[in-house]
Amino acid sequence: MDPAPTSGATAGDATADLVVLDARQLAADPGRAAAFAASARRILADLVAGGAALGWVEPPSQDEVAGLLARVASEARASDASLRAAYLGRRLVGLGYWRRYARPTHRPHADLEKLAVDSAVQGRGVGHVLTAALIADAEEAGVEVLTLDARGDNTGALSLYRSLGFSEYGRLPDFVAVGERRYDKVFQMLDLRRRR
Repeated sequence: MDPAPTSGATAGDATADLVVLDARQLAADPGRAAAFAASARRILADLVAGGAALGWVEPPSQDEVAGLLARVASEARASDASLRAAYLGRRLVGLGYWRRYARPTHRPHADLEKLAVDSAVQGRGVGHVLTAALIADAEEAGVEVLTLDARGDNTGALSLYRSLGFSEYGRLPDFVAVGERRYDKVFQMLDLRRRR
């Protein structure tokens, strides 16, 4: 598969020079592949340290990120996941992935588990391009329903997902605990059967 298209770029976004690679393309580029886990960890750690809602309270370790990405890449080779990496030049500026549900009754479906964009380029279209590529991968893999959950105060991400066709199907009030603070856990879905 060719790098994800970045058409529709405007002067204020970062997508004009953006290259979005899938797991196979990433592995085929030894320079990028060698630095991928460390670059991904930098993005994730910076975002988490700034309070981003990515599932960690403290920035993840290098080993944790490397192990997670290795598992996702392995699942992608088996068509049970999709991993995408966004680059501006040789600099990783975002990543995202979905994984197919493991339970046999849920195998036709997948969960968009992570989308992270470097704070230096947020709001410039990178997340949109990454998510659109992940949706296209899900369609190609025969995924019927793509789900995700997000922290209720993550209004930028929730708006992005809505703009791409996701709809809310549930909410757990004050479910996410970060110290003394509580946030809603918002569930969204994209029914890909309706797009076929």
